[in-house]
Amino acid sequence: MRRLIPLALVALLLAPAAPAAAAATATGPTATGYGGAVASVDPTATAAGLKVLREGGNAVDAALAVAATLGVTEPFSSGIGGGGFFVYYDARTGRVSTLDGRETAPRSMGEQAFVDPATGQAMAFQEARVSGLSAGVPGSLATWDEAARRWGTRPLAAALRPAAQVARDGFPVDATFAQQVSDNAAAFAQFDPTARLFLPGGAPPAVGSTLRNPDLAATYDLIARRGTGAFYSGEIGRDIVSTVQHPPVAASPAQSWQYQIRPGGMTLSDLRAYDVRRPAPTKVSYRGYDVYGMATPSSGGSTVGEALNILEKSDLSKLGKTQALHRYLEASALAFADRNRYVGDYTPRPLLDALLSDGFAGERACRIDPAKALAKPVAPGAPDGRYDRHCATTSGGATPDKGLSTTNLTVADKWGNVVEYTLTIEQIGGNAIVVPGRGFLLNNELTDFNFTPTQGTAADPNLPGPGKRPRSSMAPTIVLQHGKPVLALGSPGGSTIITTVLQILVNRLDLGMTLPQAVAAPRASQRNTAAITAEPAFIDSAEGRALTALGHSYTPMAEIGAATAIEFLPHGKLLACAEPVRRGTGSAGTVR
Repeated sequence: MRRLIPLALVALLLAPAAPAAAAATATGPTATGYGGAVASVDPTATAAGLKVLREGGNAVDAALAVAATLGVTEPFSSGIGGGGFFVYYDARTGRVSTLDGRETAPRSMGEQAFVDPATGQAMAFQEARVSGLSAGVPGSLATWDEAARRWGTRPLAAALRPAAQVARDGFPVDATFAQQVSDNAAAFAQFDPTARLFLPGGAPPAVGSTLRNPDLAATYDLIARRGTGAFYSGEIGRDIVSTVQHPPVAASPAQSWQYQIRPGGMTLSDLRAYDVRRPAPTKVSYRGYDVYGMATPSSGGSTVGEALNILEKSDLSKLGKTQALHRYLEASALAFADRNRYVGDYTPRPLLDALLSDGFAGERACRIDPAKALAKPVAPGAPDGRYDRHCATTSGGATPDKGLSTTNLTVADKWGNVVEYTLTIEQIGGNAIVVPGRGFLLNNELTDFNFTPTQGTAADPNLPGPGKRPRSSMAPTIVLQHGKPVLALGSPGGSTIITTVLQILVNRLDLGMTLPQAVAAPRASQRNTAAITAEPAFIDSAEGRALTALGHSYTPMAEIGAATAIEFLPHGKLLACAEPVRRGTGSAGTVR
């Protein structure tokens, strides 16, 4: 049975040379130690989680403190206006459980929601996004409440109050924050409450300035006092519905906008009906490890799992790196073809299990040619239980994926409990609308639906529908061996989340990299498209150049993903890891 390469020596070399007390507040991209660990994209959020762990809280308590703080300091990627997927390992029972806090379409939404009635054509993406039409019923706050009640040791209010203080006191604007505002300036300028908060004086806040959000602080305080009912059926909910139905468009926006800003159909009844789902996680076995992920409406668990099953048909550790990466890319393309054809909110569990079966993986793996890349897009396979045929395919096209921003956090406590949580408001900046007087952005999650059918004559599983949840690519992942955690990881990045998680797993489990090396390595994302989306360092590497000789081609992207991860070392030591460069660097710390 393959085991992870021991990292005790590497961990010692990477640990900061500082007293134990200082190590508890470490905010570099890598930290090793004991007593619990936190990794996120933001030092303020990581510090909030570490404080909870030091005070005796468990991994869930700390994760909620991190998430609530990210809603303040990373408002363009997360917050109570969005949703996400929460994966939890319980050390006492050895079980992995999941919470589906995905945003939900209002009951009034039909299949033609993103078709312009005047033209009969799909709306332009930005027209659909910057509108009330794109906002799904938020699930983050309900997820936090459910997690606190089921597994936490503290009420949700304990996580909200410190985050409210951060919002009240303010936080320093960094270059990433300022750039995200600048990139959204035209959209933000269309709405008075958004412009007041994020465009002070009509311009993005200066790097190094302090941004305060007293409205969000008051919102957090209200929820802490009155519970989530204030959000889902009370005064905050009424404000959300009013904002969706009557977007607060500026009378004289500072910048022009070429699209009509459309209202949405969300009602207070839709908010009241919101329910956190508790699906069983996906699970595949890979080279002696049990890899747990998120079931539908996320495609993360099924697509990562199917790709791993395909890759297990080859011993990547005995191949050269070029061949290992070739197979990683081809397995990803094949799994994405099946994702696009079969996975949506209502994918039956037997079909999901079939996609993750070894027989189906063998049939798909036989399509990989070591000597040349498959022509893309590849057709989906036939997960019908009859796998004596060779390399069977069926009809169905590729699905164009829209880029989005998200955030991810990883937490472990001294008892061995683990949280892997990916949360989002979809696009960087969501739908660009701040709820007046409440201080948070709404999501544009419903643009994750396909606007028009994509599968030819076959049924499209990801069209809009009343009460339906759009397909996601979020892939919070926990890896066990003999029932004990080995790795936990996840990433933002839209559909590149799947390939980021998959590539880190291959780097760590197959290619002998340490976890910091696996996270830092240049990335390439093959999502069943003609060209691979890849970082420049990957394209320019020896392997990247060698892959072009096999028929692969590239579309450059400056950065792919922003992962966080924790590895569980011998004798209770933890290695927490975040990005060393991407997204302005991440933040990791251990309790001691």
